[in-house]
Amino acid sequence: MEAKKKDVVIAGSGLVGSLLSIFLAKKGYKVKVFERRPDLRSTNSYQGRSINLALSDRGWRALKKIGIDQDIKKIAIPMYARMIHDVKGNLVAQPYGKNDQAIYSVSRLGINVALLELADKMPNVELLFDERCESIDFEKKEANFVNAITDRRTKENASLIFSADGAFSAGRLSKQLSSDRFEYQQFYINCAYKELAIPAGENGSFLMEKNALHIWPRGAFMMIALPNPDGSFTCTLFFPASGDFSFEELDTREKTKIFFEKYFNDALPLMPDYLDQFERNPVSSLVTVKCFPWIYKDSFSLIGDAAHAIVPFFGQGMNCGFEDCVVLDELIEEYQEKWDVILPEFEKLRKPDADAIADLAINNFNEMSDKTGDPKFLLQKKIEAKFSDKYPDKWIPAYSMVTFSPHIRYSEALANGKRQQGIMDEIMNTENIENIWDSEQIEEMILERI
Repeated sequence: MEAKKKDVVIAGSGLVGSLLSIFLAKKGYKVKVFERRPDLRSTNSYQGRSINLALSDRGWRALKKIGIDQDIKKIAIPMYARMIHDVKGNLVAQPYGKNDQAIYSVSRLGINVALLELADKMPNVELLFDERCESIDFEKKEANFVNAITDRRTKENASLIFSADGAFSAGRLSKQLSSDRFEYQQFYINCAYKELAIPAGENGSFLMEKNALHIWPRGAFMMIALPNPDGSFTCTLFFPASGDFSFEELDTREKTKIFFEKYFNDALPLMPDYLDQFERNPVSSLVTVKCFPWIYKDSFSLIGDAAHAIVPFFGQGMNCGFEDCVVLDELIEEYQEKWDVILPEFEKLRKPDADAIADLAINNFNEMSDKTGDPKFLLQKKIEAKFSDKYPDKWIPAYSMVTFSPHIRYSEALANGKRQQGIMDEIMNTENIENIWDSEQIEEMILERI
């Protein structure tokens, strides 16, 4: 006899919460989604952490599984390469992969709205807005919400409760306060960000290469730009939050002007109002969250940023959260309604991968801000690409493992990447490597070390 389907409450209708509601509804669950913000579809402004996101293969896998991938592709722009801007304004393109592999620039608002629209069409999904999660009683299987407009309090009982309410999750706080041995680590890197914009040209034209992620690497800091369908670019300046050379120091228009003219001079003609933007837009922090356990018995789990917030330097925050939903969906298929098996297995599989991508993301900041402009690093990438093309079964570049290989777990990518980097450290120390990098000698040296 088929087990009875369960009622589900999800705190958070962001990217992961809305996607999760669709996966569960497709399995026949009755789902209520509570969101602290107003309905994104009926508001003119969006107050989120960033406007643009990079969607890659792990995210596409989730969207394809719910049948919305083609709709999202209509609002996404493929980026086939990094376009590096050096301090003199010279440009160098660095392809992300091979065979036209690309990551995609997508609007956070656009993809969230598309997911909400799909969820809203499902008869067994109910969306409730302006409902902030205050706490969760795990023994009673009860989530407590307060309405932002009326202050009305609601106690919602469900057999399953998911906290998808972001990096500062109320569900996670409840877990922390109610557990004797809850492990929690929250840390900020000394790098914050401020968003700027490059407007579209005449008739919506792009003023820079459209199909690239633009990077101005400057060592301890950088600026990036992602394209938008209207011809504009969303720029993000990543810069130390405090100290002698930081956002804190750029406290006048004159200091800001001197800074931009020195480090980003080629971008200034493209954004003539950059000083007004810099003054107007806030500085935001970058947080990493690691915690354990994520679950409680067979009735509760953290998911997405609530379980594993990461910094954006590998472009995997959304992709990782979407992969959470795919893994959970596969476990439901495997174990049916056995949530006493599903949730522990979900935590066992995803916790190591979430920790791995958090570490990879922090490490990738150094690569983006500094190494992308280093000739030795670029030579290493050429050696790796050549070897990988010839021996694809023996070597997959670390970036490709994370971005274009959803069958490889993040934890495997981290371990394999460290092993490969150890090999490349030896290769790059070879005498006269600049002149013999594409020789049989180097190829044999790599083969011997694998």
